[in-house]
Amino acid sequence: MSIITFMSNGKEQTGKTLSAVAIATLTAIQHNMKVLLVSTSKDSATLNNCFFPKQRNKFIPQNQFGKSGIDNMQSGMSGLIRMAKANKIEPETIRNYTKVVFKDSALEVLLSGNEAEEDISNYYPEIIKMANQFYDWVIVDLDEDIDIPTRRIIINDSDLIVYTLSQRLLSIDNFMLEKSHSKLLSSFKTIALVGKHDKFSKYTAKNITRYMGERSQVLTIPYNTLYFEAAEEATVPDFFINSRNVDKEDRNYLFIQEVKRAGEAINYRLQELKMRM
Repeated sequence: MSIITFMSNGKEQTGKTLSAVAIATLTAIQHNMKVLLVSTSKDSATLNNCFFPKQRNKFIPQNQFGKSGIDNMQSGMSGLIRMAKANKIEPETIRNYTKVVFKDSALEVLLSGNEAEEDISNYYPEIIKMANQFYDWVIVDLDEDIDIPTRRIIINDSDLIVYTLSQRLLSIDNFMLEKSHSKLLSSFKTIALVGKHDKFSKYTAKNITRYMGERSQVLTIPYNTLYFEAAEEATVPDFFINSRNVDKEDRNYLFIQEVKRAGEAINYRLQELKMRM
């Protein structure tokens, strides 16, 4: 059971959320694992749009949104925080407040709470750690606007950090500068991932790896038009189910292979970290 936190420097669009979504979805499809994808943004629109149409959700029945028929106002992080304040939260109760993407808990999504609640982020670390007792992977999409103390707690509690950066020299240089001043970012606990990767750029994964002096090739999530369209149309599950076995001639082949490689690299790194403990 592992907490995997996706983060970035917050100064540019790196495709962090959609990278986390892609890896979580394909991992849930391919492996017999319980995966929880957690949003910490005040606005979960990007994550919500990937899976759940505004009018009708074809992946879960209307009455399956929580064991007690919990409605939208009570669901997600807001509902869990009310339980936490009352000291009634348990690992098994967390799934009462999630949205189910695939049956049998293969993939669930925990949307962020109401932005009107000023202290809501203070409860994120407790809930994430609690969820880690129930799910195989808890993938946290760490928002840049969360207060620094809470961000530090979530990062320190994580088993692995996936630092997403863009395919720009400035972004790469900034990450290298941050690494030089951070024991965590320069440790085995952090993996670099380039979001929205363009294979025609001279900053290829191999060149970036060589430039950064990394031992292992940096991970990439290639830019894929059909995937980004699916992320706006709540059809991400369909996209991965239909594309998971594509051949080399298919336009989605490179994208699927790189998402697979990222998921496998994350799993392998987690196993290595456990062996070092």
